[in-house]
Amino acid sequence: MAALGRGGPSLLQLTLALIKPDAVAHPLILEAIHQQILSNQLLIVRTRDLVWRREDCQQFYQEHAGRFFYQRLVEFMASGPIRAYILAHKDAVQLWRTLMGPTRVFRARHVAPDSIRGSFGLTDTRNTTHGSDSVVSARREIAAFFPDFSERHWYAEEEPRLRSGPVYYDAEGGVHCVARGGEASGGLEPPS
Repeated sequence: MAALGRGGPSLLQLTLALIKPDAVAHPLILEAIHQQILSNQLLIVRTRDLVWRREDCQQFYQEHAGRFFYQRLVEFMASGPIRAYILAHKDAVQLWRTLMGPTRVFRARHVAPDSIRGSFGLTDTRNTTHGSDSVVSARREIAAFFPDFSERHWYAEEEPRLRSGPVYYDAEGGVHCVARGGEASGGLEPPS
């Protein structure tokens, strides 16, 4: 199982994507980000809306404890609802990070103005999104937000079906599903 999620030629890779309180507070921005996910062939495996407790934020951002922005980040992330996604694609980590753009909003506006952060970010803390920076981080971060999600089970049961497609986005369920029989694929082909 060492190859799980490593993005080999046949496996889909998983990543965590968070939409921060500054974007969730604005339904049009939240919808625009959601549409970017869909239009860039990222498959939504799971999604949930939640309000994060301060203690959970402190634990999640523990690696930044002691840095000048840590307390501000923790307070902000606990300030309102967030949306968490598990996304899949052959190169999910890098694709999502590219769509987000640079962490620093000023830089994002200049080098990637069409990125999510370049378009919607307010400050370096209120920069709209978070994304895992590696497959290892994704595994840890997904477990923090989706404790009932089994990566092993997903790779054994769901991933092969999503990879072989065709798939469609089920707006009611908020996730991608495998098209069966007469269901339309909605124009989405399995990521290659």
